[in-house]
Amino acid sequence: MKNISVLNDIIPVGQFKSNLAKYLKEIQNKRNSIIITQNGKPAGVLISPSEFDDLNQTKLFIDSISRGLSDSGKGEVLSTSQLRTELQKSRVGK
Repeated sequence: MKNISVLNDIIPVGQFKSNLAKYLKEIQNKRNSIIITQNGKPAGVLISPSEFDDLNQTKLFIDSISRGLSDSGKGEVLSTSQLRTELQKSRVGK
């Protein structure tokens, strides 16, 4: 994700509404985020669909690692042979 420019990437909601098409093109072309303010406070963030997908995949990856570390900390681990058995069972079920 690109760094946010206070001068260019933080805009009031009225300006956003009047230039919506421009900002949609901008996030597609520059892959930057736009922070939309309302009454001087952040109210929303506009990001491109590809940036959203990247952020979502990163979150899923981090969540998966966290679950693995938690399981490992609780001693909930499988040996190699147990893992192979579980994988074979799941393949047969499909």
